[in-house]
Amino acid sequence: MTMSVPKRQHAVNAEAQAPSRTPAGDAFTALISQVVQLIRLFTVAGEALAKPAGQTLARWLVLETIDPAPATVAQIARTMHLARQSVQRLADVLVRDGFAVFEDNPAHRRAKLLRPTPRGRAALRAIQAAQVAWSDRLGAELGMAELQQASAALERVLQALRDPAFSPESRQRRGRA
Repeated sequence: MTMSVPKRQHAVNAEAQAPSRTPAGDAFTALISQVVQLIRLFTVAGEALAKPAGQTLARWLVLETIDPAPATVAQIARTMHLARQSVQRLADVLVRDGFAVFEDNPAHRRAKLLRPTPRGRAALRAIQAAQVAWSDRLGAELGMAELQQASAALERVLQALRDPAFSPESRQRRGRA
């Protein structure tokens, strides 16, 4: 009986080891980690920029989406890559607080258009002004050349991720075939 315990423990330890990545895979994973940290920091910054105007980041983004032209909740959700239900909740809050209104949609009887009110546009302009000052300050600190280089690298990553050949599902399908 004591003989089987070490063998089992060895099997458990062997299974617990994570598969190793290539150096390029490690570099990509490090980039993902940095992007996740950026998302968190951008979210905190966005909330701070929106707060003086009485908004949240999510409400700001909805107002910005409907600023050039009114849109249905479904259109806003598609544009923002969000669930329609979450956008509906945000739209309802914006309407309740007087930052937006629903209006008739000539293209659809039931799907109303969401439009910012003058109060909503004023809040949006205040947030945009704060964002411009923040971006200009950070841009000056980091430098245009470095930011353009980082942007070009991220665009390359985005293009690769949009390629169906690189989706996690395509590797799983190839493994089964």
